[in-house]
Amino acid sequence: MRSVWPTVLLVGMGLGVREVAGSVALAAQEFHPPPVRSAGDGTRLGLLGFGVRAGMDLSGNTQLVFGVTLDAGNLLTSRFRLRPSGEIGVFNGVNSYVGSLEGLYRLTGEGQSATPYVGGGFSLVGHDRCGADPDCPDVWLNVVVGVELHYRSTFNWLLEYHGMDGFRHNRLYAGLTTRRGN
Repeated sequence: MRSVWPTVLLVGMGLGVREVAGSVALAAQEFHPPPVRSAGDGTRLGLLGFGVRAGMDLSGNTQLVFGVTLDAGNLLTSRFRLRPSGEIGVFNGVNSYVGSLEGLYRLTGEGQSATPYVGGGFSLVGHDRCGADPDCPDVWLNVVVGVELHYRSTFNWLLEYHGMDGFRHNRLYAGLTTRRGN
C-alpha cells in the first residue's frame, strides 16, 4: 500500500504538467488575458493635437486674424472634441485678442477625406486700450461650422466659420491641424 501512494501522487502531478513547444509548463500557470477594449469612445482628456489658422474678421473694420488651437480631448465620445484657442486680430483699428473654449461635434468618424463639424462655445475678448473701455473685456457666445480636409496621416487642412457675439462678428479661417492619439 505504501508503494501505491507515491505512484498515485506522481500520476496526479503528471496530469497537471504538459509539454508546450518543447518546454514544460503547469496547466494552472497558463494565462489568457482578457480581451482589450478599444479606447476610442469615452472621455479622454489631454493634448491630442494642435493647429494654426489665419483668416479675416468681416465685421466693421476688416481685420486679419491669426490663431492657435489645441485639441484638448474627447468628451463622452470620440466625435465630441474640446478645443481651447487663442487669436490676435491686427490691422484696420485696434488689435483684438480672443481666448475661446469650444466643443465641436464631428459629423463623420476618423480617417475620412473630409470631416465636417459643428459646435459652439464662448470667448473672452479684449483689445488694445481695453482699460479705457467699460465693456472690455467681454464674453461672446460662438457658433462654429467647419471641415477638416485630409492632407497627410496626421495633418488636416482646416476651413472654418465662426459666428461670434450674436453674429455681430463673422470670422473665416484656413489653417493646418494635427491629431495624434487617434
